[in-house]
Amino acid sequence: MNREKSQSYWRANTALIRNLLIVWALVSLVFSILLVQPLNTIRFFGVPFGFWMAQQGSILVFVALIFIYAFQMDKLDRKHNIKG
Repeated sequence: MNREKSQSYWRANTALIRNLLIVWALVSLVFSILLVQPLNTIRFFGVPFGFWMAQQGSILVFVALIFIYAFQMDKLDRKHNIKG
């Protein structure tokens, strides 16, 4: 792989990681800690939404982020013709 393609690959990789970390931070810090009181005014499956996000929702989002990362990296590897 030449230098230009390598830089393009790593730029795309780091952009993906950055975007997924932003989602992770929003879910773990903002929705599960900072906004828990306002979110608790919403009922979700019979419990306050802020509580549900802190206990279950954030875990589901984190697992989804793992699958999204794996899928997107597979697509990126195929685009840049990287054999794994």
